[in-house]
Amino acid sequence: MKVLVADDEPDVAALVAMGIHALRPEYEVVEALDGAVALRVVEEERPDLVILDLAMPVKDGFTVLRELREKGNEVPVIVLTAKGLETEKVRGLELGADDYVTKPFSQKELAARVDAVLRRQRIVTAERRTSVIEHGDLRIDFAQRLVSIDGRAVALTPTEYNLLYHLALNAGQLMPHATLLAKVWGPEYLDEVHYLKVYVGRLRNKIEADPQRPEHILTVRGVGYRFPALAEETDHTGRFTTERGGRHGY
Repeated sequence: MKVLVADDEPDVAALVAMGIHALRPEYEVVEALDGAVALRVVEEERPDLVILDLAMPVKDGFTVLRELREKGNEVPVIVLTAKGLETEKVRGLELGADDYVTKPFSQKELAARVDAVLRRQRIVTAERRTSVIEHGDLRIDFAQRLVSIDGRAVALTPTEYNLLYHLALNAGQLMPHATLLAKVWGPEYLDEVHYLKVYVGRLRNKIEADPQRPEHILTVRGVGYRFPALAEETDHTGRFTTERGGRHGY
């Protein structure tokens, strides 16, 4: 496993590397001191994880993250944010970060976050099914881990795919916030409901014809989300209709 640490402060980069080695001594750690170098290292070294400081010269972390996702690069990313800057955390998640760690941080906290993100990546890679789910214009091929809309492939990050995977796998069932957080992020994330809100928004922007009137990811207000049963059709309001025409308002 290879981890890229992108931070313009050598002392912080060294601290991050120490935290990673404390968790997994066998991991290789490479460093980049600015955003432009980080992008080049990702392309050349193909790391399994990127730990990305948001405040860097040349290209800041937001720019790096945006360019990675625009290129379809799905490498998991943990962003480092300054204490108290909630807007940075949310913006990082909206751009496709998988998690964040707030400075100052402990090596134990960082190691736990690294382990959680890589664990999710392994689960997504390992849990491949032979079945295919189709709902309206959406097609999910579990065996190939391919998602498409009207035959057009949709690039999803591992976290986005994992969230869609668990929703679709439980089609027709309500998935409470806590259940989704535990399955997608891990049991230590049960209170991080904003992760779900951000990632459901990202998924809807990628797979819904109209993200404001979703057909595939339905909201059960204050409780959780659900993927429609495959026999259902939505009425373009976030509600759904059954084969018998019954209507349930969510």
